[in-house]
Amino acid sequence: MNEDLETIRKRTDKAENEVKELTESFKKLKALAQNGNLVELDEGNISEELAELITQNTKLRHRLAILKRALQEEKEKSSQNTMESLLDSLTDLFTKAVTRAYPDLPDPPVLLTTSSAAQFGDYQCNAAMPIAQLLKGQGVKVSPRNVATKIKDNLDQSGLVENVEIAGPGFLNIWVSRLYCQKLLSNILTKGVLPPRLLHRHKVVVDFSSPNIAKEMHVGHLRSTIIGDSISRLLEYLGHDVERVNHLGDWGTQFGMLIAHLQEEYPNYQTESPPLADLQNFYKQSKVRFDTDEAFKKRAYECVVQLQAFNPEYTAAWQLICDVSRKENQKVYDRLDIKLTERGESFYQTRMETIVKDLKERGLLEEDEKRYIMWGLNKEQIPFTIVKSDGGFTYDTS
Repeated sequence: MNEDLETIRKRTDKAENEVKELTESFKKLKALAQNGNLVELDEGNISEELAELITQNTKLRHRLAILKRALQEEKEKSSQNTMESLLDSLTDLFTKAVTRAYPDLPDPPVLLTTSSAAQFGDYQCNAAMPIAQLLKGQGVKVSPRNVATKIKDNLDQSGLVENVEIAGPGFLNIWVSRLYCQKLLSNILTKGVLPPRLLHRHKVVVDFSSPNIAKEMHVGHLRSTIIGDSISRLLEYLGHDVERVNHLGDWGTQFGMLIAHLQEEYPNYQTESPPLADLQNFYKQSKVRFDTDEAFKKRAYECVVQLQAFNPEYTAAWQLICDVSRKENQKVYDRLDIKLTERGESFYQTRMETIVKDLKERGLLEEDEKRYIMWGLNKEQIPFTIVKSDGGFTYDTS
């Protein structure tokens, strides 16, 4: 019995010592973390897990420093080709001063506006009053005028500001350096008007033009083309990464009737190039037959299914028609100096097959009169038609 108690006592003492060691390690780690230095711990006095955490932390801090340097270099590089905003520069200057004056204040408001009269300077900073209110909420009583004085004392001598005066309860009246303005005007005269500084560069997709293959581009397509190109140019000028997408109508039922008409009118089209220069007239002929001849309409639908199955004979006919139409459209694009990346409906064909397969495997499709439909949350509403009875896809699918 006594031996058992002794064993338990030893285990308890050992556990207590381990707890003390861990507590001391934690305190030391916490102190070093607060000082921003985790590399001074004695590795002999810490566990392997803690040592690994410290190593990882050091690596992450090193990577973070590299990223910060790269980010700063990128900002400096991008600012070389942008026009400096006087208001933005002043806001940055006073934000740094406020942060330096009140480092423990989260997200302090920095409000700069143009002055209402020349006697009050060029700009005015009204941050002192709201900051005084925030400090009051933390139990610190200080007048807005004292806050304004502290902000003024922490301003960098950047050459941007010629004079700062405190007025009234705590307004900061700012006079911009005339030499600084002279420098900005000189840059405009030598470099021209540059875009403003871009805070966040985005990937922007502009979908425009998008004519239908085998149909003539009409004024609606030209309007979309010109407006879309103008938007793209403006975004590119600002520095965004712009993807100009041309979502051509190059797939669907109309190609079934075009291919069927091509096969009948020019059966040797694969070896002898058919005269399709007047593609618009060719389209009208096939459309008339499609609307009046039931047998032709049936063959057209069969051609659509074969095309969607990527039958080589039908894809060759489809490609022939598309190439003729593209050449005509390109004449318009060249004349207007339009640059586009083609992403027609055909681009998504195989992707739609993958989606349909996934929906079937998940049990989300329901067969209905040889077609596949998908219901929304409310089954009383009209369902989506995902696959038509002839095997073709719909706009719902894409």
